[in-house]
Amino acid sequence: MADVFVSYCRRDKARVQPLVAAIEDMGWSVWWDPAIVPGQEFDRQIDIELRQAAAVLVVWTPESVASRWVRGEAREAADRDILVPVRFENAQLPIDVRAFHTIDLDNDTRDPRSPQVRELLDALGTLVDRQHAVTSDRPAIATTTRPHASAPERVAVCVLPFTSIGGDATQDAFSDGITEDILTELSRWRLLAVRSRASSFRYRGMAVDVQQVARDLAAHFVVEGSVRRVGARVRITVQLIDGVSGNHVWAEKFDRDATDLFAVQDEVVRRIVSTLVGRMQVSDIESSRRKPSANLAAYQCVLSGNALSWDDPEGGAAAKRLFEHAIELDPDYGMPHALLAAIHFGRWRDEIEGSDGALDEALAFARRAVELDSNESTCFSILALACMYQRHFDLTRQYARRAVELNPNNQWNQADMGLMLMYLGQSAEALEWFGRAREIDPFFEAPWYFRAAGQALMNLHRYHEALAMFEQVTPRAFRVAALQAGCHARLGDTARASECAATVMALKPEFTIARFMSREPFKDPGDAVHLAESLRMAGLPE
Repeated sequence: MADVFVSYCRRDKARVQPLVAAIEDMGWSVWWDPAIVPGQEFDRQIDIELRQAAAVLVVWTPESVASRWVRGEAREAADRDILVPVRFENAQLPIDVRAFHTIDLDNDTRDPRSPQVRELLDALGTLVDRQHAVTSDRPAIATTTRPHASAPERVAVCVLPFTSIGGDATQDAFSDGITEDILTELSRWRLLAVRSRASSFRYRGMAVDVQQVARDLAAHFVVEGSVRRVGARVRITVQLIDGVSGNHVWAEKFDRDATDLFAVQDEVVRRIVSTLVGRMQVSDIESSRRKPSANLAAYQCVLSGNALSWDDPEGGAAAKRLFEHAIELDPDYGMPHALLAAIHFGRWRDEIEGSDGALDEALAFARRAVELDSNESTCFSILALACMYQRHFDLTRQYARRAVELNPNNQWNQADMGLMLMYLGQSAEALEWFGRAREIDPFFEAPWYFRAAGQALMNLHRYHEALAMFEQVTPRAFRVAALQAGCHARLGDTARASECAATVMALKPEFTIARFMSREPFKDPGDAVHLAESLRMAGLPE
């Protein structure tokens, strides 16, 4: 077992070699340039060395940032809290490692007395000493990698190499590309611990027992699939399997034109990844429901709370308790802070005659969430929403864009962007984002999604379509009933408008148009006037 594993691009060997010499001069062993035949055994050896190393030195250069191998090894090292990254030429770091302190090196790395090299050696020494202190009773090869103790528990997933059926070399490259892109895109989800390419590709071309693979890699879920030509089309199949029970959680087929395989790769990967994440979360939620809440980990509290209907008062109160418990279990976990922010601004919207105290609390929780986890896209998306309700529209745009940049495959980010654009006076563009959310995850059916999409249609005077969206919202809340009343009034259906207005007053006796509009953060005054007049036409009180 080597003390230090060096991950780098082969073209950077000349600049890496002096670093290796400085490390070896400290008396530490290094695994970096093995004389080994490439192929499956090479993959296996990399996996073993990576898992046994006390520290992983990742050398970022303009060449290595494009390497899926280097990015995968960096992710695995980060999961185990043994990552020491350095950088040459101010290389643009991958998104998922930007939160880690990176040592910037110039081209003169031969002097071990330079401050940068000394900092590097000190960081490696801390990890090597830590490993030596705890390995006396440790098995030779660890079969489980654990995240840092302060990190929230994450769901482990392994993506097996997709099988190419047919022996076409182009198809083989496409199969590998699909697998590697799924690995890369899944790693954007901070709630997932994605096993590295080196770990999963060791099973390439082998008939495997999925449950054994899950045990070998300590993975809860396993993804597998295949690519096959059928005439002028290509068929891609994908399956998500619970590695504990062996049960199939989700399966899908994608048929596409085979004339340009790589042109469809991004679209297929985006759809697969978004749906996979949603199905994994649903599966975990079902498992969490079978456990008493006192035994739930912080992550499971978040999942369970997020699965409840917040539009229902009891559901919202239960979710709030779960998120607060998650923070008690792990005060440095960003996600429950973000979701508590959403609970608070939701309460502010519903309490139409209350103060702005809940909204101020929401903004504080949202800011804290981003401070704790600046790589979690959901934290930025919820901060954007909190800013929107405070009518800080420039910040809303800034944080919403950041959320989508961090994870463009998150259907919630897509729908949140649609909601914000609807209030920012861009309802036509909002509908495109709403459509994209359902395109990448056909199972996405959050009640607020249909309400917000319907309101965008209402802003565009497409009342029949808006009503069709509102009909899909359950349970029916006073806000939806008010919007329905306004649409029926605009269509001249006074009876239905009056019926919906009566429902509003039954659900929210203190309702007035002025109070309702105080919670509608329209940037465009014309949109606000249109909605208020619609409610007035329905006979709702001023």
